[in-house]
Amino acid sequence: MLSLATIALLAIFVVIILFSAVRILREYERGVVFTLGRYTGTKGPGFFLLVPLVQQMVRVDLRVVVDEVPTQDVISRDNVSVKVNAVIYFRVVDAERAVIQVYNYLAATSQLAQTTLRWVLGKHDLDQMLAERDKLNADIQAEAERTRRAKIINAEGEQQAAQKLLDAAQILAPVPQAMQLRYLATLFDIAGERSSTIVFPFPIEMMQAWTSRAPAAKG
Repeated sequence: MLSLATIALLAIFVVIILFSAVRILREYERGVVFTLGRYTGTKGPGFFLLVPLVQQMVRVDLRVVVDEVPTQDVISRDNVSVKVNAVIYFRVVDAERAVIQVYNYLAATSQLAQTTLRWVLGKHDLDQMLAERDKLNADIQAEAERTRRAKIINAEGEQQAAQKLLDAAQILAPVPQAMQLRYLATLFDIAGERSSTIVFPFPIEMMQAWTSRAPAAKG
């Protein structure tokens, strides 16, 4: 029979093997799995198992990556030296190809962006570069102005709606019967919506009456 120490060691070994086999990937992650060095599939997201010592996994992030392109010395078409920097946004679409066909896709993408930036700008004159920059700045300012105008229009609409509510309250407040009719009309509108739940508004006047009577009852 096996001793207790042997059984304990076997149990610990089994737990370690199971723990090393468990893999959990987030929604934005994929795992490229290799079995004895050969590609056998892409896993994730979620929970799955790997065969220890036989299968290995490379984790790939599918979220958008923001990378700043270092400042590049560019010679324009009219032989003017300029310094240009940029920002690139990219994401991995095929995790298998990103791992198997590219040694380091992050570094490769950065180098490609730098080369493309120098190649594209080298085909333009300095005046064309400045015109594109001014156009980009104008587009940014126009978008900011549209956003500002939309906020102003929204605020004006809220202000007008609030003023209409205030006017309606001032008209209904002096006439209790009008408030009661409005209360009944609201209940009628709610009942017409075919809802299984009907909310009855609680009159504020009744609450004020109860709160005023409470101190008197205590006295």
